[in-house]
Amino acid sequence: MPKNANSIQLTEEQIQYLTSIIQKGTIEVRVYKRAKILLLKSQGISNESIADKLDITVPTVRLCLQKFAEAGIQSALEDSTGRGRKAEIFDDAKAWVVNIACQKPTAFGLSAELWYPTSLTRYINSVAETEGYPRMATASVSSIRKILREAQLNPHKITYYCEKRDPDFDKKMHDVLVIYKQLELRFDENGIFVPFPEGETVIHTLSYDEKPGVQAIMTTSEDKAPVPCAEKTSTVKRDYEYKRLGTLSLLAAIDLLTGEAIPLVSETHKSSDFVTFLKILDEKYPKGDKIRIILDNHSAHTSKETQMYLNETSDRFEFVFTPTHGSWLNMVEGFFSKMTRQMLNGIRVPSKDVLKDRIYKYFDEINTVPVPYKWKYKMDAIHLEDEDVSQIVYEVVNAKAASLENQGKRAPIPTKRKGKEQNQDCHTES
Repeated sequence: MPKNANSIQLTEEQIQYLTSIIQKGTIEVRVYKRAKILLLKSQGISNESIADKLDITVPTVRLCLQKFAEAGIQSALEDSTGRGRKAEIFDDAKAWVVNIACQKPTAFGLSAELWYPTSLTRYINSVAETEGYPRMATASVSSIRKILREAQLNPHKITYYCEKRDPDFDKKMHDVLVIYKQLELRFDENGIFVPFPEGETVIHTLSYDEKPGVQAIMTTSEDKAPVPCAEKTSTVKRDYEYKRLGTLSLLAAIDLLTGEAIPLVSETHKSSDFVTFLKILDEKYPKGDKIRIILDNHSAHTSKETQMYLNETSDRFEFVFTPTHGSWLNMVEGFFSKMTRQMLNGIRVPSKDVLKDRIYKYFDEINTVPVPYKWKYKMDAIHLEDEDVSQIVYEVVNAKAASLENQGKRAPIPTKRKGKEQNQDCHTES
């Protein structure tokens, strides 16, 4: 094609094809501009005007038109194969880098816990020649980043997970879900609580846990209130300096039928505190009712002191233990998370007593409009007609902690339930 040709000839079909390209929602910029070059040139617009309209150089316009003249539209729109710099870092070198990235720096005698692109590049450069990859001795950080990106590796990040260390995890989870299923049936289709039938033992089911180490922190100067219409003072301003006053432990339970939150704030986190909490529950609920508690297997819950109290209050309490690393099954954990976001984050107090008072006040505020917690996960997999619930809930009796005269009271953990054969698939899934 002549260097200074005024226009090119496009068929109606070619014009429609190029128009459809530039109207696409997502398309590479270079393909869009090349399609525009051809369309504009077919209208007789000069190379200089096209370059100005598309913010490109005149040689770029000429090259596109030349490729069109030599091999047609597709040649003009696409880059020919083989363009760019030839690869210098080959697959074996990349595999070597990936292998190092998949190990911790400590495996190579370094102090760091994780690889960052800069530290990984520095190590790769230092050992590349010795390991037989001389090209990697001069590899840049961007090159190492590209290798990690291609391998979908982020060795500088940590994703936490819960290891299933409890061999009975599935069975214990199933037990907790059965209790939640029972609770679900205590509400009608409108979410209204259905009272226990006359003559049936009333069971109060609570989700319980502790939140130790709640810090009492005091500021050394007053906070400054935010100022409206001023960008730099739109937030509460607080001096960096602070003073630690110690910690408190919060013991709390959520009544899963009423939504009421029951607190106990203590200086310590011991068996005696847990027993004190059990006494609070014993006083709170009518005598003769059952108090069923869903909780983890913390040592305070199975200690000698706890067991002695349970022996004194026979047939009053029933414990359902969550599996190890299964605290997410306990609904009070969601309450603690909400409390942390709403009240504890950023709290500053002049004393531990003030912190205790504010925690109790938070519970009073929550209990003005209590909302029963509802569990949804895997509820459809639980069928109460196939369960022997009496074999699931039991008083905690620690054989090592119980006194000699009470060791024989231990309730056996069930190994088989009614309907197990009929509901095997359900148990496996749970």
